[in-house]
Amino acid sequence: MLQRNDRSKFTQLRDLLQSKDLSFLMEAHSGLSAKIVEEAGFGGVWASGLSISATLGVRDNNELSWTQVLDVLEYMSDATTVPILVDGDTGYGNFNNFRRLVSKLCQRGIAGVCIEDKVFPKTNSFLSEGDDLADIEEFCGKIKAGKDTQEHPDFSVVARIEALIAGQGMDEALKRADAYADAGADALVIHSRKRDADEILEFNRLWDHSRCPVIVIPTKYYRTPTDQFRDAGVSTVIWANHNLRAAISSMRQVSRKIFEQQTLLEIESEVAPLEDVFALANASELEEAEKVYLAAQPERSAVILAATRGSDLGDLTKDRPKCMVNVRGQSILARQLDAFRRERVKNVTVVAGYCHEAVEGEDISKALNPDYATTGEAASLACARDALTGAAIVGYGDIVFQPFFVSLLGDRTEDFVILVDPTLSGTDKDRDLVACSAPYEGGFATGADPKVKAIGEVDTPDGQWVGLLGLSADGTAKLRAELDRMDAEGVLPQADMAAVLTRLMARGETVRAIYVSGNWANVNDLADLSEARNTM
Repeated sequence: MLQRNDRSKFTQLRDLLQSKDLSFLMEAHSGLSAKIVEEAGFGGVWASGLSISATLGVRDNNELSWTQVLDVLEYMSDATTVPILVDGDTGYGNFNNFRRLVSKLCQRGIAGVCIEDKVFPKTNSFLSEGDDLADIEEFCGKIKAGKDTQEHPDFSVVARIEALIAGQGMDEALKRADAYADAGADALVIHSRKRDADEILEFNRLWDHSRCPVIVIPTKYYRTPTDQFRDAGVSTVIWANHNLRAAISSMRQVSRKIFEQQTLLEIESEVAPLEDVFALANASELEEAEKVYLAAQPERSAVILAATRGSDLGDLTKDRPKCMVNVRGQSILARQLDAFRRERVKNVTVVAGYCHEAVEGEDISKALNPDYATTGEAASLACARDALTGAAIVGYGDIVFQPFFVSLLGDRTEDFVILVDPTLSGTDKDRDLVACSAPYEGGFATGADPKVKAIGEVDTPDGQWVGLLGLSADGTAKLRAELDRMDAEGVLPQADMAAVLTRLMARGETVRAIYVSGNWANVNDLADLSEARNTM
């Protein structure tokens, strides 16, 4: 979590601008990008008008009103602890418009505003040729109005000089700098669109930096070594639009790949994981707050059946069960635990057997099936009978799956729900085939999910059970009772999970099926392991 600075954001920005060391502001255009800028270590944020406009799909020609920009800034300010200097274009009108803007920025905790001395509406400096500049006296009046209106003594009004952009030369730039400093500007931006920094460095050589600090924006003259800015007495460098441009490149690449390949397999490893998104949004704070402000919610537990060796995997399981086999840097079990944790399933019991001492996982409980070599899945589940309390998920220990599978089960309230893959029915090696009351019709399901009519050896299956079973609190009670009956009848040792579900359905219990297509793999042999590594 970001640490709060005891100094106000206004004072932080003032200190950055007046520091004897070169300071840097990084562009952001949203609450998320502003948080990333702070996370990277920058002491301040440049809220770029170009970037905010582009993000909202409009031109950088004052097509956004100042109130629309203010809405974005409020999210950025709430998301960060470092100061924000906002690109205020030309001040959105005359002195009266500008002083109202300044008042609202102060109320939102925005530390400063930069305005440029062009006429309203503005055109981006890198597009226009020979822009009309604002009258010097009129612009000085705007600066004074902002300074007279600011509600915090350290709020910064920065004046951006466009004389070099407009082709009016160095003398005009220095003339305007003198006037703006006299009017009370807290800093000056000297702007250029040339591909070298010669005129920027010349301005800094001629300017008296004791009067007012100078900011530069080296978007075009990016080849200039940063030490040259230090040597020239520059106060602050603004990296003005690079997060926006990086986002455009990445989004184009990802969108094009997904469109062409119609799969996420090659993309998933290239994009930020969902937990990174949740962390940036500070989801953990809400989780802690829910403990304080909400009535206690029943927690969902999980039981993972992982007692078997997996002899078809050869030497890979010589000294470990197959749940501990590595799939792209993580064991199968570790991947399952990550998926459960993302969905707040915290109480996980692993039923171990073969090489049980090699079964490791953060915050897990272990139950042992000493007869793993001669018993089946039902007997392993019975070994974890005490863990079957409340809402729960039961899963095989040899499957890899995407985390949203857990979410699909966690959102349900029925007693028994399984995930069924309709794309894998009918192959000889498949186990736990499923016949449903309605076939998969593609796309997203509408209406109620189908009922399971049969599971196990099915002649005309509609799919294959993925190996995850969701249970309500009543469902776990019914499952425990069924395991007890099977034990009493002497049929428990050799039964698999399909047999358990079949018995429950024979008693009139309803098992619902949720169709899922792909995004998982059952690891029984080396070919399966290769497929799993591609899946994840």
